[in-house]
Amino acid sequence: TWHLKKVPQIVSERTFSLDSPTFKAKPKLELNSVCGIECQRKLPAPSLSDWKDILSYETVFENGSRTLTEVNVLGLMLDSAENTTARTSSRRKRQIYGTDSRFSIYDKRFMTNFPFNTAVKVSTGCSGILVSPRHVLTAAHCLHDGKDYVKGSKRLRVGLMKTKSRGNGRKRKGAKRSRREASELPDDPEVAPEPRRRSRGGGRKQRRSGRKQDSQDGVPAFQWTRVKSTHIPRGWFKGVSGDMALDYDYAVLELKRPHKRKYMELGISPTIKMMPGSMIHFSGFDNDRSGQLVYRFCSISDESNDLFYQYCDAEPGSTGSGVYLRLKEPDKKKWKRKIIAVYSGHQWVDVNGEQQDYNVAVRITPLKYAQICFWIHGNDENCTRG
Repeated sequence: TWHLKKVPQIVSERTFSLDSPTFKAKPKLELNSVCGIECQRKLPAPSLSDWKDILSYETVFENGSRTLTEVNVLGLMLDSAENTTARTSSRRKRQIYGTDSRFSIYDKRFMTNFPFNTAVKVSTGCSGILVSPRHVLTAAHCLHDGKDYVKGSKRLRVGLMKTKSRGNGRKRKGAKRSRREASELPDDPEVAPEPRRRSRGGGRKQRRSGRKQDSQDGVPAFQWTRVKSTHIPRGWFKGVSGDMALDYDYAVLELKRPHKRKYMELGISPTIKMMPGSMIHFSGFDNDRSGQLVYRFCSISDESNDLFYQYCDAEPGSTGSGVYLRLKEPDKKKWKRKIIAVYSGHQWVDVNGEQQDYNVAVRITPLKYAQICFWIHGNDENCTRG
């Protein structure tokens, strides 16, 4: 079951107008190494004043204007021994570790239904995940390099996967069939073998059918929506948190128009030992599989207070995907899912004096949960339990 935690309160104190950004930074889909596992162990726990500074945030609006909001943190329990790790694995290769275990989701029955349809494409080249009818969670470095906002983030857009056009009788019939067939699939629909078999073995018959069929069945179409505003924590900016910046590699985008599809709920990330189901999952739009929605799952190898270190196969483009857990709650047949981290990308880190590489995700801690929830709701009334 989910282990509920009492969440501190993030309260807005003052908001200032800032100069408009230049939007000249080059987007980087893979970051250089910053503070790794050993470094994380040695970091002192931030004080209350540190947290106020780190969790203050910038907001950029679609007209290019920018504000800084200073916050106060209420109900915070400081713990001086939070940065612990539990190493369980040895050195491996780069973003794809051994056999590529990713699933390309070709079938629109999966692609346009929950949970896969919560994955979105960000116009700067990253992925994201729907967390409300108006909000998308993604990685901060998809929008800001630590010093300035990246090119393209001034006119930021989010692509939501579309279903077939209305009025198509076949679509309705197919939708009913997909529900029936989904009930016959294995108990774990996210690792059902059918999408992967289709991605591998279309055979000659599929190739003869040409690109027209691929555009209909294998490649997602997007409905693009403009972004109204963007929130990024000051902890991400260089000069505020120093080498700790990667710990705050997350951002929330507010869409100009709401959508009507199901979105993913937020949760506070448990430790490895307390993780329901022991597996993490995420879907995104990897660059090496252009136009495809790519899903993967794996266990976590290591952790610090703010980061998960894992070997889920991923390539640039999937950065910003929402990492989630699943479990079946008592007396309920359906899976429950919650986002507990944001996929940040491939990192080289120092481990016992040697360089080791991982794919890293930023954990949603109680404080980050409070901040993201505050950005979504505009108050802390709906954010007291994680």
